[in-house]
Amino acid sequence: QVQLVESGGTSVQPGASLRLSCAASGIIVGHYTISWYRQTLGKEREFVARILDQGSTHYARSVNERFTISRDDVKNTVYLEMTSLKPEDTATYFCHGDQTWGRGTQVTVSS
Repeated sequence: QVQLVESGGTSVQPGASLRLSCAASGIIVGHYTISWYRQTLGKEREFVARILDQGSTHYARSVNERFTISRDDVKNTVYLEMTSLKPEDTATYFCHGDQTWGRGTQVTVSS
């Protein structure tokens, strides 16, 4: 059974940095495309970043050069390093891989 568990979400001030984690079980993250999405109340879930099995990465334009997705094959975990956070980054962040969604972790950016 595939499970993805997100963690690391919290409340921060604008300009802060934060790292989210997506710990996987039941799959080897290095064998799949693992993606981060985010969603705010009343809006559709939107793509944030992905890392492919061979290591290539892609980002939404809104987070490019501020967010970095990476993978630790030993810990079987995918990370989303977020810098220069803005209030519009406030959302629940979800991890996705092998047709499975995690339950999300809340990030709030507010002064």
